[in-house]
Amino acid sequence: MSTQTFDPIWNELYGCGEGLNKYPWDAVVSFVFRNYPRNKAREEVRILEIGCGTASNLWFAAREGFQVAGVDGSISAIEFARKRFADEGLVADLRVADFTSLPFADETFDLVIDRAALSCCGLSAAKAAVSEVRRILVPRGRFFCNPYSDTHGSRVSGRPVSDGLTIEISNGTLAGVGQLCFYDQAQLEQLFSAWTIRSFCHLEMSEVRAADRSTHSEWRVIAEK
Repeated sequence: MSTQTFDPIWNELYGCGEGLNKYPWDAVVSFVFRNYPRNKAREEVRILEIGCGTASNLWFAAREGFQVAGVDGSISAIEFARKRFADEGLVADLRVADFTSLPFADETFDLVIDRAALSCCGLSAAKAAVSEVRRILVPRGRFFCNPYSDTHGSRVSGRPVSDGLTIEISNGTLAGVGQLCFYDQAQLEQLFSAWTIRSFCHLEMSEVRAADRSTHSEWRVIAEK
């Protein structure tokens, strides 16, 4: 895998017990329940997460009766997720793979989730990943993309390098998590120029009582094939 696709720091973080999330993100829960196709039984609805990490989002979806699959570049994260699913009697297709070359057939999934995974690679890798997501989605399938925004407070503490990446981030909520790409609106609109946009939201949350007044900001895009 290209270093711009997967930063090896995630193997280190997951391997030492950091970032081993157990529960799903609320935005993902809302996306799944609002957008899964109602003309199918839940057990026929297929959901993929790219950059799934420990698959906490897929854990929720599997418990709700959906078919789930996930890919991540971290061996440690996928091993953790596989064990958790097996221990709880849940079924998932979890693979160590590069999301710029997804190991699935065309038009396989109804929904695809990205919870900040596309923020962990460069713009060229993100473009390839979005193209792959479009390929494996069924017609009118939907993609939830949730990258970090260029107004995020951590961005200014890092050093910009090629392909839209920022490295050596030292302050804020994203300090120490390796290379990141912070998107502006124009970049996202270009990334999804071939899609139908169903929702395009920008969220900011500031810690007003902290000394550094840190701001977390992100995008939430729902795009339809």
